Amino acid sequence: MKGNVLVGQSGGPTAVINSSLAGVFKTAMDRGFKNVYGMRYGIQGFLDEQYVNMADYVKNELDLELLKRTPSAFLGTCRYKLPAIHEDKAIYEKIFELLNKMDIEVFIYIGGNDSMDTIKKLSDYAILTGATQRFIGCPKTIDNDLALTDHTPGFGSAAKYIGTSTKEVIRDCLGFSYKKKNVTIIEIMGRNAGWLTGAAALSKAEDCDGPDLIYLPEIPFDVDKFTAKVEKLLKQKDVVVVAVSEGIHTKEGKYICEFSAGSETKDAFGHIQMTGTASYLANHIHEKIGCKTRAVEFSSLQRSASHLASRIDINEAFMVGGAAIKAADEGISGVMVVIDRLSDDPYQSTTGVYDVHRIANGEKLVPREWINKEGDYVTDEFVSYLRPLIQGDYAPMMVDGLPRHLTMNTKGYKDLYKVFVD
Repeated sequence: MKGNVLVGQSGGPTAVINSSLAGVFKTAMDRGFKNVYGMRYGIQGFLDEQYVNMADYVKNELDLELLKRTPSAFLGTCRYKLPAIHEDKAIYEKIFELLNKMDIEVFIYIGGNDSMDTIKKLSDYAILTGATQRFIGCPKTIDNDLALTDHTPGFGSAAKYIGTSTKEVIRDCLGFSYKKKNVTIIEIMGRNAGWLTGAAALSKAEDCDGPDLIYLPEIPFDVDKFTAKVEKLLKQKDVVVVAVSEGIHTKEGKYICEFSAGSETKDAFGHIQMTGTASYLANHIHEKIGCKTRAVEFSSLQRSASHLASRIDINEAFMVGGAAIKAADEGISGVMVVIDRLSDDPYQSTTGVYDVHRIANGEKLVPREWINKEGDYVTDEFVSYLRPLIQGDYAPMMVDGLPRHLTMNTKGYKDLYKVFVD
């Protein structure tokens, strides 16, 4: 008889991370695994023996569909960096002692670059000690910066939100611009990779000109040149809208947000907290040019707007969760599931697996040829790559006018079952 599955979620959540969790759970049950246990708050919570049985919360198909539509991480996440094996062997001994006690056969970790580092280290330790557990990485990140996969679950929905919201911000700016010069700076997530910021170009259509400028972190940012471009644009039009990545930096490597009063707090992986880029640039433009300015940070809305999730994204997130279980069931370990694009029109994709050592701690950046020569916009090729990923909708389950989510507290859900079952 097969053993149990342990699954965790790590890093920043996405609008579809729980669809991958649903894919893991359903496929594991369909394939005859005994139980699917969920780590509360990732590997950090697991070290404190915090876990739940997913069957206590997903009791039927309706629960499964509700989970797929729930934003944030149902199980909770963490940003916890496992030490190198030679630095703290005791932590690994404790983890594997718990895995053995719980009869865990398969360990699935849903996350991004840092999470794949965890899979790499655990699979290495298993090989070193002869442990039989199998370790599989399941991709997740709105940043779309994981290597070897065409794209990552979570990115398409975040891009859909960014394209939509950028279009709405532009419309708002144009609505009260009569004889008033104004500049709006939109700050979008993306530390070193500009995939998300480039998605602002999706707003360009017959009914919208899109942002005037788009700046990605792949190209060094020059504040003086930026100011000159904005000033030139204001001579031609009353409204200027600019999309910038939170991670844009000078040619010396200093993040623009570091010029502001943003936090210098670092996480376990040494990443500084990104905030304040748009505010700094808006204040700078106001001081240099004197026009009205506004800073807009999409912030966590980019990763939590499940009401705007892409159907393609939801379905692929579910698909990679299932593929992770299938790979483990076939005896594979130490890999991450990837998405391979088969065609654009009609859009089709499938899954594969790659050695996690080729992925962990890497970073996939926007190709230089997908950024224009001036470094202030993305090309048509970038938009063509992105557009299939935002297609389709996945309507929330609405109760009393608002979306209903699956949580650890299922008390009072009779109204939901009455609406969707009776």
